[in-house]
Amino acid sequence: MPANFWQENDSYNELEALNSLLSEFSEPEESTGSVEESMLEVSASLTSGYKGRRRKAAVVLTVVWGGTIALHLVSWGTWFVVGMTTIFGIHALGLVFTRPRIAPAPLSGDLTNCPTVSLLVAAKNEEAVISKLVKMLCSINYPLDKYEIWVVDDNSTDKTPELLAKLAQKYPQLKVLRRTETSGGKSGALNDVLPLTTGEFLGVFDADAQVSPDLLRQVLPLFDKQVVGAVQVRKAIANSGTNFWTKGQSTEMALDSYMQQQRIARGGLGDLRGNGQFVRREALERCGGWNEETITDDLDLALRLHLDQWDIEFLSFPPVMEEGVTTAVSLWHQRNRWAEGQSQRYLDYWRAIFSNRLGRVKSFDLAMFLIIQQILPIASVPDLMMSLVRHRAPVMAPLTGLTLSLSVVSMFMGLKKERKEESLSAAALVAIALQTLRGTIYMLHWLVVMVGTTARMSVRQKRLKWVKTVHEGSHD
Repeated sequence: MPANFWQENDSYNELEALNSLLSEFSEPEESTGSVEESMLEVSASLTSGYKGRRRKAAVVLTVVWGGTIALHLVSWGTWFVVGMTTIFGIHALGLVFTRPRIAPAPLSGDLTNCPTVSLLVAAKNEEAVISKLVKMLCSINYPLDKYEIWVVDDNSTDKTPELLAKLAQKYPQLKVLRRTETSGGKSGALNDVLPLTTGEFLGVFDADAQVSPDLLRQVLPLFDKQVVGAVQVRKAIANSGTNFWTKGQSTEMALDSYMQQQRIARGGLGDLRGNGQFVRREALERCGGWNEETITDDLDLALRLHLDQWDIEFLSFPPVMEEGVTTAVSLWHQRNRWAEGQSQRYLDYWRAIFSNRLGRVKSFDLAMFLIIQQILPIASVPDLMMSLVRHRAPVMAPLTGLTLSLSVVSMFMGLKKERKEESLSAAALVAIALQTLRGTIYMLHWLVVMVGTTARMSVRQKRLKWVKTVHEGSHD
């Protein structure tokens, strides 16, 4: 999932240019200049999107809270919510009953003309896990002359540099780039190594990833359609049995993967999750590389790809395994970062979104999930307060109930699909139901996270530091 590393300083420049096609999204004028000149012009105009995140968040908070209070006061407020619930209900039924796309057959036979791939890992103080990942990546079943591995040592202060030096001597496809300045976080590390890579496609992994030997053979056929700009591989939790928190994360991944597949199958938005993401080089360069002005590079890139008319596909099997955080405190820091990054991209690119650059189907899909993922949690605070004051049920209750129902069904279906069995025994179905119940309780933390994150973004100018997730390794 989204990851980045920011130093805590006040020199962060929200107006630093990012090479990207996303600008004011008005009709482009005729130009006789070079492509490079055009990109520079677009980059200069994009920076306006990063201005005033605090003010934008404050406006969103005011509008949502004010609107929710107004719905309690007007006579037609309940009917308005019922109408919204009906529209979303129809959309939800379409998602549940849509048949997911069948993954194309993996590459096989003679791979002489197979595409070249660059696999990238940004690593900072990852001595516990980096060796295991490098060995896995170097053992992938793919022609050695067709893929390379780049590990960016992001100024590590532990044994990571020594381990990488030894691994580079053993594996010829491994290349290491040492960064002495860590500006831009993970995005900065990936941007630094990008000019050194040669692959037509680029895969990005976190240092704690665990990959299957046939991963590239499974992923690359999804790029056969030229409109596909990226592919996200399903993520699974390697240490899912550790405690309540890791078990909850496992069900959360199942929910996320199911919704990804269903939304993509209906023509909606696919998303990137950082670990196990593959990007077409042409698409990445057209979008200007990774954004160093966000704390969630993957979510930001995913939206820019869609705005630039690329599609994102999803691969269910084989998954990429990763470590789940094992404490409530670590989970809180991680989820706050994800929530803030999610909000940032909507605040940054709202002009492009409202200009319908995504197209009708993707715009509608985004609107539906923006309501249940962002707006509904924020609205819960004034909705609950008004219901207590007026001694009536929360006005958002119908929409909240439908959202919860969709989450439960999607989590159950996601857990069921992970087993890859056409029919399951009654005992297995009961076990999945119990997992779903526990996962539903676990997912309630997002309500607090979304409310707290939006409120904090409304009063703080920027959030530049997060607590780095510590990877312990040794999970088989």
